[in-house]
Amino acid sequence: MFGGATSYVETLDAIIAYVNAQQPTTDELVGWHRGRFERVSSRDSILRRCDYLEDVSFLEVHADEWELGIEGQHYLKHQSTDTLLEIMCRRNLGLRSLLYALSVGPMSIEDVGRQQLNTHPELGWDPSNHDMALQRVNWLRSLGVVQKDGNQYTLTAEGRQFTDNAVEEWAESTMVGESAVSDPLMAGTYETTVEAREIDPEFRATALYQFDQCCAVSDVDHPALLDVAHILPWSDYPEYRADLQNVLPLSKIHHAAFDRKLFTIDAEFHLQVNPQFETDSQLLRETICDRAGEQVLIPDNTVSPKYLEAHNAVLEWV
Repeated sequence: MFGGATSYVETLDAIIAYVNAQQPTTDELVGWHRGRFERVSSRDSILRRCDYLEDVSFLEVHADEWELGIEGQHYLKHQSTDTLLEIMCRRNLGLRSLLYALSVGPMSIEDVGRQQLNTHPELGWDPSNHDMALQRVNWLRSLGVVQKDGNQYTLTAEGRQFTDNAVEEWAESTMVGESAVSDPLMAGTYETTVEAREIDPEFRATALYQFDQCCAVSDVDHPALLDVAHILPWSDYPEYRADLQNVLPLSKIHHAAFDRKLFTIDAEFHLQVNPQFETDSQLLRETICDRAGEQVLIPDNTVSPKYLEAHNAVLEWV
């Protein structure tokens, strides 16, 4: 968007007000941009931005006349930052996953691009070009949920509040591009094996990305067979429900075993097995029972030892 890195909202407001009032032709819309914003002259550059606003339904064009799309009308009616953030997160695949990733710690623009492409490869960006990553963080900065400190981007207090609420509020959403009828082999939301609990599919995608789409204690790597298990239970610790350092990707059977306290992981990331756990399952013996005391390979900065300590404090056998 034109107007500066932290002025995307103001720029959008101006475009929506102009289009709503004038229903301009393409030439008129280009001319208005040139008169409204400094250092803007390229017709192609202007139309690329208008095409984006059309893609996310802020604008639409019919017979060379531009008017407000469904999201533009919705935003104009409410004219609030909360409404705009909701629209942007709904219309832009991966935007919420970026906010979840930022909740863990600061990220450079290179980190942002890598996180977005690894979590959502269908975005299809050129990994060597950071323009799309910059546009995303600039939208989030303009919306007040991300701030820049040197070369690092971090969440603001408003951004952290958004992620704390989004993990549950967006639980019934589908990621952009998903069909209305879910493919059973590509589950979007997650339900625990023990207690039904749905989470935002983009939170799930972000958590799985941290572990390379693989169960933390087994080789299970099919997305439909993986859950995102909370270390400190959601029901008892709602304040940590959106904390990526409080989750472990586990296969459904390992998630059930973890929730039933048949095994755990200690603060040094060793597998600890309940002495009373007996099974005839070869899978469970090989992945849990026979591995008692083994080091679990936990990627750096993904799981907080303090959450594991708190989880294990109530287990008499640890």
